[in-house]
Amino acid sequence: MFWQKTQVRKSFIEWANGCKVISMTSIGTTTGAQRSDGRYSWCVLSHDMSVSVAPLYHEGQSCPEQLYYYWSYHVVIQNFGHEAVRLLKRTWIITDGSGHVETVEGDGVVGEQPWIQPGGMFDYQSACPLRTPTGNMRGWYHFESESGKTFKARIPLFFLRTNETRH
Repeated sequence: MFWQKTQVRKSFIEWANGCKVISMTSIGTTTGAQRSDGRYSWCVLSHDMSVSVAPLYHEGQSCPEQLYYYWSYHVVIQNFGHEAVRLLKRTWIITDGSGHVETVEGDGVVGEQPWIQPGGMFDYQSACPLRTPTGNMRGWYHFESESGKTFKARIPLFFLRTNETRH
């Protein structure tokens, strides 16, 4: 397990799109990093699956006067286990800055239910609009292994902040 955690941290740093990570913090089992490009990334390891998320605020697609704030996020899922696994479903818990909570569930991600081989990864991008300039997201992915075992892997708690609310 020590090797896996070390490998996840190494992969997490390498995953940061070639940007130098300028600071890292840990919140429980979640690791957060601010990259040299100013973006923040969050990573968690559960059930031999590493899930990393990097959100990005899109000022040009947002309209604060109409209470519309738009973020995209890039997710990287890595399999550190010994079996191939299939991502069956997702559950997101989205909380806006006023405390309104919405749960979103669905099959797969971005129209796919990918198989992830041992040592392999799957990444995708998606988006989330909110009615407030701040919020957060967290959740879990539902997987099934080749042997039929089902389990949930955590999606780390990560924060959605506009450029003005980041400091």
